[in-house]
Amino acid sequence: MDLIDENLELKEIQMLQGHTDRVWSVAWNPTTGFDGIPAMLASCSGDKTVRIWQQNPSCRSSDPWECKAVLDETHTRTVRSCAWSPSGKKLATASFDATAAIWERVGDDFECVSTLEGHENEVKSISWNSSGTLIATCSRDKSVWIWEELPGNEFECVSILQGHTQDVKMVQWHPFLDILYSCSYDNTIKVWAEDDDGDDWHCVQTLGEANNGHFSTVWALSFDTTGEKMVTCSDDLTIKIWGSDSKLMQASGDVFAPWKHLCTLSGLHDRTIFSVHWSREDIIATAAADNAIRLFIEDKDVVDGPSYKLLLKKEKAHDMDVNSVQWSSKESRLLASASDDSTIKVWELASVP
Repeated sequence: MDLIDENLELKEIQMLQGHTDRVWSVAWNPTTGFDGIPAMLASCSGDKTVRIWQQNPSCRSSDPWECKAVLDETHTRTVRSCAWSPSGKKLATASFDATAAIWERVGDDFECVSTLEGHENEVKSISWNSSGTLIATCSRDKSVWIWEELPGNEFECVSILQGHTQDVKMVQWHPFLDILYSCSYDNTIKVWAEDDDGDDWHCVQTLGEANNGHFSTVWALSFDTTGEKMVTCSDDLTIKIWGSDSKLMQASGDVFAPWKHLCTLSGLHDRTIFSVHWSREDIIATAAADNAIRLFIEDKDVVDGPSYKLLLKKEKAHDMDVNSVQWSSKESRLLASASDDSTIKVWELASVP
């Protein structure tokens, strides 16, 4: 059955409470939530901490999620971003204290094994590449840094990317290629790739107003499972879909397939759209300062180019701004959200009987 034909609701499974300040970001551990391994979620906050939440499948109460660990005493200011390594064994965090931290999971405990220093001020986002060998960070200092993991939990900065003219809000690696994407207060998304000789990184494309891009701050981006479509969201209240032939890039390392604007969705949020995430089931989730969550799917009835339509809207998903939404990498209809109201919510996209 087509999703649009289903009677669906975004059902709140549980509100996770414990943070004492706004929650900026959530991240699902990619190696949990299947084969009997309980799902695990990380959240980070203005209270300078990271919380690790784990699902207890055998719990028969109405609250199956519990806080398993609180990571503190490392960052001295807001923790803005968190990201799991592909192996699920390490968690990277980015903070307004101008540092990033790497935490290693040992059983139920987490130990800070490395601190990445160098940015001049607030680090806004952190991301692992698909092999877990590279980390990217970005900052209010307008720069993007690429770090390589060395033996013994050491990390070396291998490139500092200068190109944005304002605060860089987010970095995100391509799902399976070592190509990096950054979005900024300067209204652009930049695409970064390694030089042919592997000595340095450079910007291979800038997506901005000149090529049907955003005309205000770009807050976030996400890829579909093929890596051939990308979605971006902005302070201009629009969501944009982009397309590229990533198979071409994968087949030939010296060929870059530029991204092209496919369509724009507008008039669906009333205030800044802070977060966007694409599920394995091809559902796009967005979160905004209007306290709402929206879900979108491709309109298969449109023949002249890709088009997307609203699948579901959840007004008052939180009591304040919704800063982050992320689909589970395993349970395709499980969604987490984080808000200025200091809570995380776990949702299920469920069929209504």
